[in-house]
Amino acid sequence: MIPPRQIRMDTLVTTKRELALDALLAEDSTFYGDLFPHAVQWHGELYLEDGLHRALRAALQQRNVIHVRVLDLDALMPAEPAGQG
Repeated sequence: MIPPRQIRMDTLVTTKRELALDALLAEDSTFYGDLFPHAVQWHGELYLEDGLHRALRAALQQRNVIHVRVLDLDALMPAEPAGQG
């Protein structure tokens, strides 16, 4: 339901500490899943929730942007008063 949009690679914050090299090198790594990485926007930051391997492949191809599905929680959640949260 969320259409992909172009995101600059240098604006994504990764959430995983480890990378599975076999998944990175697999040609069919997106066969069972979404073609686009998933990110969550929270307090102005874009957190890469799923798709680290696809983002790394794009970076290795020297691409500066990638198509990502972004769930914008900033738009869904009401703004909190300063000093809370």
